Amino acid sequence: MVSQKVIIKNPTGLHLRPAGVLCKEAMQFKSLITFTFRDNTANAKSVLSVLGACVKCGDEVEFVCDGEDEEEALKALVEAIENGLGE
Repeated sequence: MVSQKVIIKNPTGLHLRPAGVLCKEAMQFKSLITFTFRDNTANAKSVLSVLGACVKCGDEVEFVCDGEDEEEALKALVEAIENGLGE
């Protein structure tokens, strides 16, 4: 299991479009991928779960990846967030 904290940089936070991009990225991996935000845990492979977390710009989330491709999954997700999730 690997984890890393990351700051959300999107000006509008994780609304529908970036949440979709995040989920699409997460679904490429076999590992279980979740993130914690304000004592809540969300499934990064579920758009509804990501949207339900209500993550805004500047918020810090901690991604946790657990499985056979956990290292690659974490690296790809952090990179996607740092690149603005398509925005």
